[in-house]
Amino acid sequence: MLRNCLNALILGSLTALLVSATETPGTEAAGDSAPRAPLGKYTAAERRHWSFQPRTTPIIPAFTTPADKAWTKSSGAASNIDAFVLARLKKETLTHAPEADRTTLIRRITFDLTGLPPTPAEIAAFLADKAPNAWDKVIDRLLASPHYGERWGQHWLDVVRFSETEGFEYDNFRPDAWRYRDYVIRAFNNDKPWDRFIREQLAGDEISPQEDETLIAAGFNRLGPIRRNAGNQAVSSSRNEQLTEMTNIVGTGFMGVTLGCARCHDHKFDGFRQSDYYRVQAFFSTLQPNDLTKATAEEQAAWKAKAAPFQAEVATLNKEIVRRKNASLPLDDLEAKFDAAQEKVPAALPALFTVKNDPTQKAPIHLLPRGDYEHPGDSVGMRVPGVFLPEDAPEVEETLEKPREYLANWLTDVKNPLTARVMVNRIWNYHFGRGIVGTPNDFGRMGERPLNPELLDYLANEFIASGYSVKHMHRLILTSNTWRQASVAPQSVVDKDPDARYLSRFPRSRLEAEEIRDSMLHVSGLLNLKQGGPGVMTPIDKVLVAALYTPSQWKAARDTTEYTRRTIYLIAKRNMELPFMQAFDAPDNTVSCPRRDSSTHAPQALEMLNGDLANQAAAAFAVRLLKEAGPDHRMQINLAWQLTAGRAPKPTELKLALDYLSKGEEAKSREQFALAMFNLNAFLYVN
Repeated sequence: MLRNCLNALILGSLTALLVSATETPGTEAAGDSAPRAPLGKYTAAERRHWSFQPRTTPIIPAFTTPADKAWTKSSGAASNIDAFVLARLKKETLTHAPEADRTTLIRRITFDLTGLPPTPAEIAAFLADKAPNAWDKVIDRLLASPHYGERWGQHWLDVVRFSETEGFEYDNFRPDAWRYRDYVIRAFNNDKPWDRFIREQLAGDEISPQEDETLIAAGFNRLGPIRRNAGNQAVSSSRNEQLTEMTNIVGTGFMGVTLGCARCHDHKFDGFRQSDYYRVQAFFSTLQPNDLTKATAEEQAAWKAKAAPFQAEVATLNKEIVRRKNASLPLDDLEAKFDAAQEKVPAALPALFTVKNDPTQKAPIHLLPRGDYEHPGDSVGMRVPGVFLPEDAPEVEETLEKPREYLANWLTDVKNPLTARVMVNRIWNYHFGRGIVGTPNDFGRMGERPLNPELLDYLANEFIASGYSVKHMHRLILTSNTWRQASVAPQSVVDKDPDARYLSRFPRSRLEAEEIRDSMLHVSGLLNLKQGGPGVMTPIDKVLVAALYTPSQWKAARDTTEYTRRTIYLIAKRNMELPFMQAFDAPDNTVSCPRRDSSTHAPQALEMLNGDLANQAAAAFAVRLLKEAGPDHRMQINLAWQLTAGRAPKPTELKLALDYLSKGEEAKSREQFALAMFNLNAFLYVN
């Protein structure tokens, strides 16, 4: 399957000469008068695939021993999670772990819900709270934090491959794409019902065309990379690549299937015909980009008058720079002049990064054998994949005014077998490091089967019954004994369940790239908690900037306090991944990322010991320790451990730190001690 998908991508790359988001589709392709593709037949085996079947109403497992009864009697409906998990553990002849200590739990849940470490005051408050609902209060407090949306919004941005640039060589900026990122953060913070969240992203402009929020949400349809090459413009290729991105992310992000593998031929494994792929694509046939300005006509005219001379100067200088580079001539001070001219161009007027339907630019949709837009086959109309429909179900009427809303309504229909399962599996994946289905973007035959299908359907039913409340699912999981287990277990259990797949213990995990960076800034006192707004560029090595196709694209923010914003607010640029983020497995935002990798290699140690970020944070951390703990080394060490590990140092840790700080120059030793704290497993891992 992977080879087939790669072949499709390679073929698309070879044939796509230009992706132009604003040009009218050309006439190279055959018109709508081409023969209509026949409606496909689907085998019983294809229809029987587990994820295509209606959800069941599982029977909650019952237990008879006092110990089992006690473990599956936690908080309300959460006990049902424990019952399903325990039933699977018993099937594998495994046992569960005891509950983790409260110090471990407060650190674990704070990272889980906010991506930041708990403060010593928050830890102390929880440890001192002996009320029966102390844990529930912690959950509610963290879910109400604005930092919750920043953490969980990042998960969705991974799935939809969010970026503020187009990708490929030019990697042009999308000045207002950041509004979509902020929309996602707001949606999670406000617990927007998931079905509404889907409909707004797919069809916000059709649902509420006068509301900025829904228009911004519809920018989802434009998040895919766009290729812009000079010369030989092939409009049909451009349009084909745009439609491909829109179609593929529906399959991957919302349906959790590899629908994109049917772009060039019938799916080799799942019940998707090539005609299904293009019938789904047809829902997007009239969609066009729409940068909707929020400025008045007078404001626009004034901006153009002010910007025109500087834009002309920038264009002239850029042309001369390119000429000299091609001729291997010295640039002299041209680049400095170019930078100065760019600085004079007034900031762009505010606009919404959204879409609109334009029937006059409707792209005729045809089957493309081997994905080749130059040889279109039969034409098709709109229809959801046929494997979910009665045999020979007709296409949707061509005159449908709101085609994407139709598609969104099908996806969010309570009878849809995939949507709720896919989302609760993602939530489970982010809480435990692995989904009930281990391949969150592939619920097809080549993906993994669910380890606990009854639990998956129970959670999906609960999700729908809650009104698609993501926060309800958090509470359900976080109040379970399963989530509150310790991360250690007897060796006999570890041998049988080495990766904690069956949840015989809580899976220990390393912090993700954003969490490591944000945590270093947080404990050092440097973190700027400002929220929202355009992506921030931070200073990076000049060698990396020079490697860009257009080096002038990278300009560090003038306001240096912006450099220490939370990582989610740093610029998401496709062809410039920050070295620190790359070292710690941040995903490639050209493709959907369903689950972060976690590797261990030498460049990580180099970043944490020698990197600018780590050393700058360590210097500030050392100053904070002296300021808040005073000159006493024991007090400094205790505070350092509380801030970085969420606990007091063990006796051996205290002794080693005291011995180190008592030697050498005071300030330097404290700074090196602070740096060492960032390199401890106690800081980098969550138990």
